[in-house]
Amino acid sequence: MYNDNILVFGLHRITRVTVRDALNQAMDEELERDERVFLLGEEVAQYDGAYKVSRGLWKKYGDKRIIDTPITEMGFAGIAVGAAMAGLRPICEFMTFNFSMQAIDQVINSAAKTYYMSAGRQSVPIVFRGPNGASAGVAAQHSQCFAAWYGHCPGLKVVSPWSAEDARGLLKSAIRDDNPVVFLENELMYGVPFEMSEESQSKDFLIPIGKAKIERQGNHITVVSHSRMVSLCLDAAAVLAKEGIECEVINMRTIRPLDAEAIETSVMKTNHLITVEGGWPQFGVGGEILARIMEGIFFYIYNMSCFQLPRRPCGPSHGCRYSNAIRQDLGG
Repeated sequence: MYNDNILVFGLHRITRVTVRDALNQAMDEELERDERVFLLGEEVAQYDGAYKVSRGLWKKYGDKRIIDTPITEMGFAGIAVGAAMAGLRPICEFMTFNFSMQAIDQVINSAAKTYYMSAGRQSVPIVFRGPNGASAGVAAQHSQCFAAWYGHCPGLKVVSPWSAEDARGLLKSAIRDDNPVVFLENELMYGVPFEMSEESQSKDFLIPIGKAKIERQGNHITVVSHSRMVSLCLDAAAVLAKEGIECEVINMRTIRPLDAEAIETSVMKTNHLITVEGGWPQFGVGGEILARIMEGIFFYIYNMSCFQLPRRPCGPSHGCRYSNAIRQDLGG
């Protein structure tokens, strides 16, 4: 039975929810659950956010908990880090993660390193969130993927959701985490609807940070990806299935800590590995996965004559063009 965005199969109620709405619901529930949680960033309050992710939150929670900031990432990120050190749980929104470069000292030197430098006496429970990666017509300075950048840094947890379920469950977990979490969304995924079960819409629903999910079972090729690239991998897997090639598609969900065990287990089954990401090829997420595979199951690979060389499709090794026609012609 179909009614608006609600599907009912037997006794199981499934609702279609966009990634944008899933993020909004997660923040709303955590703001309601814990009075220490607040949101700050550019245009997050009366304007409902640049991408309407914070829609309705200012009207519900007011100026003290949904805070518009000036265009000064270093300043409001520093305020958020200080608030976290003082016992609050801020959600710091960057209009795009490209602008987080203006606040890199606060993210890395203030947030990520404090727990270590204080010998565990001072935690920094903060979430840095916003859109990451390439989008349409925003050119080179607004199209970078920061998964590998922040994944390189000790002290941070780095999350990269794909579906509405990912967005909801992982953001709630990130807000409750006592460590600084970089939460990498994707602008092109905000309006994409996904089916969500009644369980995944519960206020108690959480997805553990650091655990990958197998989105499609297969025996021939392991395909590992995160964020929007998961959609492309599933599309490719459907095409290959018509040729009799069954791909096992792994949605990483978390960049750091990396769920190497899930990937190793799959590779030992398929003997083939492809990593797919939107970032640049050098020193990227795919390169780290390949290194971990070699470190973790080298002797298995060495003894398997049927194991094939891995591949890692990435974004082009240059900035993204503004023109859509040029971008398609040149591959990025």
